[in-house]
Amino acid sequence: MVRNTPIVIRLTTAAVGAAIICGATDAKSDGGGSANWPQFRGMNAAGVSDGHSAATRWDASKNENIGWKTPIPGLGHSCPVIWGEKLFVTTAISGKDDPELKIGLYGDVAPVEDETVHKWQLFCLDKRTGGVLWSKAVFEGVPKIKRHTKASHANATPATDGKHVVVCLGSEGLYCYTVDGELVWKKDIGVLDSGWYVMPGAQWGFGSSPIIHEGRIILQCDVQKNSFLAAFDVSDGKEVWRVAREEVPTWSTPTIYTADGATRIAVNGYRHIGGYELETGREAWRLNGGGDIPVPTPVVAHDLIYITSAHGPGAPLYAIRTAVKGDITPDNPESPREFMAWSYDRIGNYMQTPIVYGDLLYCCRDNGVLTCYDARSGEKKYRERLGTGRTGFTASPVAADGKIYFTSEEGDVYTVKAGPEFNVLSTNPLGEICMATPAISEGVLFFRTQHHVMAVKEAGAPGGATGAQQGSR
Repeated sequence: MVRNTPIVIRLTTAAVGAAIICGATDAKSDGGGSANWPQFRGMNAAGVSDGHSAATRWDASKNENIGWKTPIPGLGHSCPVIWGEKLFVTTAISGKDDPELKIGLYGDVAPVEDETVHKWQLFCLDKRTGGVLWSKAVFEGVPKIKRHTKASHANATPATDGKHVVVCLGSEGLYCYTVDGELVWKKDIGVLDSGWYVMPGAQWGFGSSPIIHEGRIILQCDVQKNSFLAAFDVSDGKEVWRVAREEVPTWSTPTIYTADGATRIAVNGYRHIGGYELETGREAWRLNGGGDIPVPTPVVAHDLIYITSAHGPGAPLYAIRTAVKGDITPDNPESPREFMAWSYDRIGNYMQTPIVYGDLLYCCRDNGVLTCYDARSGEKKYRERLGTGRTGFTASPVAADGKIYFTSEEGDVYTVKAGPEFNVLSTNPLGEICMATPAISEGVLFFRTQHHVMAVKEAGAPGGATGAQQGSR
């Protein structure tokens, strides 16, 4: 259980930050049945889309159960987002023919040396066919901050509310388009230098994604200097409020939740895990300590906020009551203990955001070790391994139709039956490196791989094109 454990730097898998972990909107959703997937892992990062049959088996190399497959130029780890019939995704095109991308379990901290001019683009695809409806050149220039060898210069996932599409390019700015591709506004948010705070020269690229809620864009910018959380008006980009954070670089995206009738923002962190009021940015609660390179996004279910991190020996997993108030840091003598429902040390996730499906919480580490807990009590149901032990996992899991999908960096998707017993139903190849979390809409899974976006659907299911190359250009 929770202990006050000193943090010691441990260079295991190099942090890409949320180089891959992405963003939240105010889509109309019943908690899992909406066809819209407006941010990273759908509404409030829950990652669940039920109400339709979803594929158990497929093989992209053989075009089995592949509805369509559309090539996307460049390199990007941003995740697909969906509203209605439109799918949005970003990319960054290097001046090099083959930009470096190194996957696997390793501890290198040096960034990629690439000072060529990059072109950032926003693509809109037809969800049914994969056809390109439009693409926009968002920005062109030499990146102001370097990226990690596992990262890209298009890490942050877009967010949409059905009218706007908000794109964060980190140091290259914040942009808002209509869903039809018209630029509404753009905003310079300064140089956002993210990397290991112990070695500032190790620049790893910005990773936190924007979220939209009730007309406001929320953006968490934990960087080397002058970290902050801010709210912007989605209609014109004007800053509504900004609060300073005494925080080192992190790569997590905020999550919206409700407590005692108030809408709040939950954030991960190292020095400052916590919650803020949506209207004013006022701090509601805080917790210090954890992994010093936080990546996973907070997840809210069963009136609990699940927060985890893993770099350093603490590696905590917290289940915090949504009614939390004040400073709940364990070594604080004034800390109100009743708000920590349960917790574990040395078992947290490094890269992947956990998922709650039904009454169970699933946490998969970057080495493929999957642990299932009772979401309310924290009772461990099982701990098993996906992959070989040498396989890296960065993309976060998603769930549909009684199944949970875990994607390895090598592009193998492990379909696990939901429940308190470990049961791998299938292992399905995408045929390419995959670092981005998939989206789900109406039972179709949408994967963003190194070179494509592809739709995976159950054989005979309605929707989607016929033939894997329908969306090719």
